[in-house]
Amino acid sequence: MSKCVMCKKNIAVVFTTRFDNGQRVHEGLCLKCAYKTGLGGMDELFEKAGINENNIDELTDRMNNVMSQMDGSSPEMFLKSLLDGDFDSQGMMNAFMNSGEEIGAGDDEEEDEQLSSLMSLEGPENSDLQPTSVGDDGGELIPGLDRRAPRTRERTSPSKKKKFLDQFGTNLTLKAADGKIDRIIGREKELARVIQILNRRSKNNPVLLGEPGVGKTAIAEGLAVKIAEEEVPAKLLDQEVYLLDMTAMVAGTQFRGQFESRMKGVVDDARRAGNVILVIDELHNIMGAGDAEGAMNAANILKPALAKGEIKVLGSTTLDEYRRFIEKDSALERRFQKVIVEEPNVNDTIEILKGIRDYYEVHHHVTYKDDVIETAVRMSERYITDRFLPDKAIDLLDEAGSRANLKDTTLLDLKNCQIKVDELNTKLEELEAKAAGSAEDVHIYEEQAEARSHLLRAEQELEELKNNSHPSEITSEDIAGVVEMWTGIPVQRISETETEKLLQLEDRLHERVIGQHQAVT
Repeated sequence: MSKCVMCKKNIAVVFTTRFDNGQRVHEGLCLKCAYKTGLGGMDELFEKAGINENNIDELTDRMNNVMSQMDGSSPEMFLKSLLDGDFDSQGMMNAFMNSGEEIGAGDDEEEDEQLSSLMSLEGPENSDLQPTSVGDDGGELIPGLDRRAPRTRERTSPSKKKKFLDQFGTNLTLKAADGKIDRIIGREKELARVIQILNRRSKNNPVLLGEPGVGKTAIAEGLAVKIAEEEVPAKLLDQEVYLLDMTAMVAGTQFRGQFESRMKGVVDDARRAGNVILVIDELHNIMGAGDAEGAMNAANILKPALAKGEIKVLGSTTLDEYRRFIEKDSALERRFQKVIVEEPNVNDTIEILKGIRDYYEVHHHVTYKDDVIETAVRMSERYITDRFLPDKAIDLLDEAGSRANLKDTTLLDLKNCQIKVDELNTKLEELEAKAAGSAEDVHIYEEQAEARSHLLRAEQELEELKNNSHPSEITSEDIAGVVEMWTGIPVQRISETETEKLLQLEDRLHERVIGQHQAVT
């Protein structure tokens, strides 16, 4: 019997064929690896058989034990019998059941429930199937199977409800409720339009179109924040916003059908839940994701569900990419409603930066005054022409704060002192534990006293450092220095020259305008 090509230790029971440099390569996977990799076409079988994260390790071990005892049996036929609940002999069934005595002994009830769900194919799609009987008397394969299998399915169903969404997506609504998303400043018009589209009965799939850096992803996060704070219509109060990771879905799909299986799993999870909004950043990527000869790409998998209104998708991409990829597929394009996200003006950008500056002040241990924020916005608008607001202005503030943070040596002293205090606390706890075990050992008490003395001095030093450590103040010169590093334009010298011109403006006007002293002044 061959071993699994991935883990190299379990017996292979699922066999695949692929072509490598024109050569046909046969490979075998064990039950666990086939389940973990999401092998195309197997997910539905595993789900019906009751195989899940809780029992896959134990079932793989049982299968190894059984196959090692039954040299003449075919692994793939045994797996088929196991999934179908159709054991061709009483000996095979006894071997599988008895193998549980060595593996996971002591939890017989749970093993029996897992085995019951594995052998039963009862469910919404197979309600007419009954457990297989063995022998002439028509006895049950496992006593009480009819009674226990449904209970097992109820127990395992919550963990399987959003398996693919949790694996390939991030719940933004949950992050917003936990305060892990930065506050959204402005964009009320775009957010209102997105909510209005999502509230529609059909074709309720908004797509955010705008240049890179104008804040498209921030609007999706803002939607999650509004749902978490219950500032949406009643129909959207229970919605959950999931940010889909298309890269993770494509990664590791070495076998044909794996990507389609994952994509279908995500769609099925969203359809079953009924309250999921899928956020797909860089929406144009769905046109090519999973595309191969004889395979369906993500767009074609999404189309039927989008047409029926079974799922809601919030996409974002640039105008150029939308024209190149989405608009050429008219069937897909008409399912989306466009929301144009314009670049904010200078005044709006200043308000945005004022609203989020505390995040950067805490991160870099610095302070930004209002005039510094205005300088950052105006300089980014004037000198950085290949990017868009507010992204380039935020990056200016961020890098200026990072530059000042690197020059602040007190932060390093604070960190080292904090580490020293933590180490002394740990040492003191260990000594107290030793003292409890050997009360007569004088050396331990001496070490404890010495450690307490060092700890008090370290805590006093830490307190002094905290009192003497003050946030660095970012100035307009710091912003100009970052712009100069980015662009090579001597912004600091230009700023000084302009200032000098303004200071001497009155004298120069007096030289040119004769007899108008009061007007010039």
